[in-house]
Amino acid sequence: MDPFDDPGGLDDTGVLRVRHGVERRILSAFRAYGADPRVGAAARALSLAGEHGALWLAAGFAGAAVDGARRGAWLRGTALTAGAHAVSMGVKRVVRRPRPAHVEPLVRTAGHYSFPSSHATSAAAAAMAFGALGACGAGRGRLPAARAARLLPPLAVAMCLSRLVVGVHYPSDVAAGVALGALTARFGARWMRGGAHD
Repeated sequence: MDPFDDPGGLDDTGVLRVRHGVERRILSAFRAYGADPRVGAAARALSLAGEHGALWLAAGFAGAAVDGARRGAWLRGTALTAGAHAVSMGVKRVVRRPRPAHVEPLVRTAGHYSFPSSHATSAAAAAMAFGALGACGAGRGRLPAARAARLLPPLAVAMCLSRLVVGVHYPSDVAAGVALGALTARFGARWMRGGAHD
């Protein structure tokens, strides 16, 4: 039996059982915050905006539209974000971890699998890619785009936490998504910088 599907599942040392129990408790604590109507509504809105990476793709295209001097870099960052999301979907189909069943979700999900969180993957990739553009654009006549890009990392953190508040991912799903998104952005950084002056 899959220890992720069965909270009582054990390996030889009992590590999976303990870890899964801790994850369930952490998720339950975050999900409890969603009982506040304002928190629940904000988490649902973030989750909806992040579906299929929509928020981050829109941010990338907007950056390309307003920052013509670095349009190529913005578009490359958008492509990296989309690529990270696609990879996460592929990993989900390999791992096939079921979504949490011990809490009532606040949102519907596009798929049945939980690991990794694709919302977290695309959020982390966008935060790194577009955040770098914001950092290197400051003080160089690109203030609107740079300011907007610097807002994306905290928004990405909120996006990741929202997936716990709405009760559709375990903490390790989100952590794995962040790691995958960050790695994708890091590996693509040189390619993205090649378009920094397009």
